[in-house]
Amino acid sequence: MIALIIGSGGREHALAWKIAQAPNVKKVYVAPGNGGTASETKKIENIPLSDFNELAEFAKKMESI
Repeated sequence: MIALIIGSGGREHALAWKIAQAPNVKKVYVAPGNGGTASETKKIENIPLSDFNELAEFAKKMESI
């Protein structure tokens, strides 16, 4: 499973951290993320997107993986 979390605050950090602990989760993307999510684990990656259309395109690409 791949997850996309939208936001840059502490709640998004906590969600990403907890979701990344699930054994069936391969990757957690956080858009745009923050310094905490950037340094968390190899499973969590910030992506520099905040535009809704860009986020939708990214989600569509990830859906096909």
